[in-house]
Amino acid sequence: MPRITPVPHQHLCRVFELAGFTLVRQEGDHLVYTKPGVSRPIVIPCYRAVPVFIILNNLRTAGISRAEYFSLLEKA
Repeated sequence: MPRITPVPHQHLCRVFELAGFTLVRQEGDHLVYTKPGVSRPIVIPCYRAVPVFIILNNLRTAGISRAEYFSLLEKA
């Protein structure tokens, strides 16, 4: 399985939108996504390259596996 690398925030937003999350608000340069059944919101900073630790934390919060992440990333 490939390594998770930094990606632009537009790609990461698209991954979570394909996973069923909806954008509820933008606070400064942070986009906040929610989904029914997920207890905490997903916060994505508007960076050119979102760091790997933020991607991993958001995937863990969303309950998305690495395999599912890569399949969604291909569609994004």
